[in-house]
Amino acid sequence: MTTRRDFLLSTAAVALAARTSSAAPKKPKLRKAVKYSMVGGKGTPLEKFELLKRLGFQGVEIDSPGAPDLAALVAARDKTGVLIHGVVDSAHWKDTLSSPDAAVRAKGVAALRVAIGDAKTVGADTVLLVPGVVNKEVNYEQCWERSTAEVKKAIPDAEKAGVKIAIETVWNNFITKPEQLVEYVDQFKTPTVGAYFDVSNMVKYGVPPGTWIRALGKRMLKFDFKGYSLDKAKAAKDDWKGFDAKIGEGSEDWPEVLLACGEVGYDTWATAEVAGGDEKWLADVAARMNKILELG
Repeated sequence: MTTRRDFLLSTAAVALAARTSSAAPKKPKLRKAVKYSMVGGKGTPLEKFELLKRLGFQGVEIDSPGAPDLAALVAARDKTGVLIHGVVDSAHWKDTLSSPDAAVRAKGVAALRVAIGDAKTVGADTVLLVPGVVNKEVNYEQCWERSTAEVKKAIPDAEKAGVKIAIETVWNNFITKPEQLVEYVDQFKTPTVGAYFDVSNMVKYGVPPGTWIRALGKRMLKFDFKGYSLDKAKAAKDDWKGFDAKIGEGSEDWPEVLLACGEVGYDTWATAEVAGGDEKWLADVAARMNKILELG
């Protein structure tokens, strides 16, 4: 098993080699997306997709199980060209794959399989998954072992569907260091399991986002885009208040994120995950993302 010291040294070496190369830094080709649930107000899927297209968004992620009319979503996709690039497992917090109750874990795997099937239907290539939760009933080792066993059950479904399972970094007291996520993903020994990196979620743990991205490399399938302010969290003495920061007003080093994305060849989606709202709100989200991504 790779030691933390070896891991950090190898990551630093990769970063140094990239930075000292005579070639100019590669700019990643990122496409803007939102979670479909962020599109507030009434309206059909087509009307919502048309709104997103006007604002310059190129994709969405939907929740499943419990997704709205898939046929209507596919029709809206086909008419507007706004892609449904991913699915978010909507049951992973409730029916956790790390639960001490085998029946709960079974429900969690069943939900993951539904999400994989829905992803295939709408043309998405990933299903975002929170693999488990460490709490007073489940320790770190139990979370690792149980969730690993349950994810393995769904891998054949994902392989058949042509969909990848993307393990997300969240505040679940599990996987807070890049080497842990690398080890967790690599144990499956298949490209069908990768990582979904949430830059802002990991700010409070102190490891620079570029370190995460360079360590993950090709394992990083997608990443979320929002804002987190260490200053706001400290002032309120409440970590959750850090998310009061809007995109571009937090503690994230976005230039470093983009540099690292370019170095590892990440050319895919940047998906906003913030509060939902009307057209004015979504236009502001788009403008903030454009500024960071140098798209506008």
